[in-house]
Amino acid sequence: MSQPRPLVVLVTTASAEEAETIAKAVVGERLAACANLVPGVRSIFFWEGGLRDEAETLLILKSREDRFPELEARVRSLHSYTVPEIIALPLSAGHRPYLDWLNEAVPPKGGDPSDQE
Repeated sequence: MSQPRPLVVLVTTASAEEAETIAKAVVGERLAACANLVPGVRSIFFWEGGLRDEAETLLILKSREDRFPELEARVRSLHSYTVPEIIALPLSAGHRPYLDWLNEAVPPKGGDPSDQE
């Protein structure tokens, strides 16, 4: 049986503190194996009828496709934006030992991480 497809999930947040709160929650709850916080992101976007230019922090999460619905719901529950950016990109390839670690770090829903082979 093949392993679930690994994902990189991008989330922009209003502050580094918000990104840290989300990162600690989703990694601590084993919905993501890892989180990278990239402060100093400048986002230019169209919102509510006008052009916006905002400082944000980018949160890069590594997870699995089968856990994305839970990850998305948890990020939404912690996020301050009405419509947060939560986008998942499938990984087509990667360093096998890293992908194996990712798969072990994010157990299947209801699964006990110690039961992983």
